[in-house]
Amino acid sequence: MDDAKKSEKTVFCTIVPPHVLDRLAQSEDARINESARRTLEHDGALRTRRRITAVRSVYADSSAAGTPSDHAQRTIYDAGHREVLPGRKVHAEGDAPAKDATVNRAHAGLGATFDLYSKVYGRHSIDGAGLPLDATVHYGQDYCNAFWDGERMVFGDGDNDTFVDFTVSVDVIGHELTHGVVQHTANLEYYGQSGALNESCADVFGSLIKQYALGQTAEQADWLIGAGLLGPGVDKGTALRSMKAPGTAYDDDVLGKDPQPATMEDYVRTNRDNGGVHINSGIPNHAFYLLATALGGNAWDRAGKIWYATLTGGELSSDADFAEFARLTVASARSLYGEGDAVQAVLKAWGQVGVATT
Repeated sequence: MDDAKKSEKTVFCTIVPPHVLDRLAQSEDARINESARRTLEHDGALRTRRRITAVRSVYADSSAAGTPSDHAQRTIYDAGHREVLPGRKVHAEGDAPAKDATVNRAHAGLGATFDLYSKVYGRHSIDGAGLPLDATVHYGQDYCNAFWDGERMVFGDGDNDTFVDFTVSVDVIGHELTHGVVQHTANLEYYGQSGALNESCADVFGSLIKQYALGQTAEQADWLIGAGLLGPGVDKGTALRSMKAPGTAYDDDVLGKDPQPATMEDYVRTNRDNGGVHINSGIPNHAFYLLATALGGNAWDRAGKIWYATLTGGELSSDADFAEFARLTVASARSLYGEGDAVQAVLKAWGQVGVATT
């Protein structure tokens, strides 16, 4: 990564998008709206803080973060339901399983993420240079989100009504840690189409991490992000997002209707959520799903390697739009697999979602 990209500021990335929390904050149920409002206020404050605070020097020089290894170095902290970071250290690499299931799930999710990147893509941790993986659990009071803050994963416990413990979905853990991978590679700007690509890459690899951990093929996978995360107060919802069918993850009186488009025909133009980064990510998400299922087999293999090569190859602009990303995936497919079914499948997938590749 060049010096200009190293000096970029990290963004504050959460798994639950602002439009969902906005909806919940308007609920007539006091318990729901109070936890949503607290979460929104917290996220807004941290988002502002990230914009005005430079990245710590350790992240400007990833080689200082650790020694490359084939094994994860994980440490889990407990915030004790306060908004403090990192909190009290409760579990280190090599420790026996904890009595706290949340700690164990966080530990396992960090490991599943490390394993996919290491064993499939040859990447040594998030930064490619052995960065130790830290996480804080039990963050805040009824905090309804999880986030990567540039240094660590942070998990709320949810309110046990709309959302449950945010460590329950390994793809959520993989999603947030992948924001760290993006930070250390293409460093996609978190606004508009480049921001939607940032979110989409996090969804793509979050889903691949779950599929790899479960040993699922592209056909067997559910292609949902955050399945199991919705609480008992949500009657009509399966997850936060669907890569297979964007716009269908939920349609509920509490959560509202999933606004994600599957194609450019329904692209959402908005100034909210950094230009709709969590909404329009449905388009490149669906393109990847179409590619992976067309190629068949394990999605982390050919389809995943095409996306990974595009993200890490050094050609992707930090302000890339969908068309640039699409063109580079075609080039990656050709470089990896020559002229053949992979290139044709990439071209067809982007065509199906309405993104030009020429």
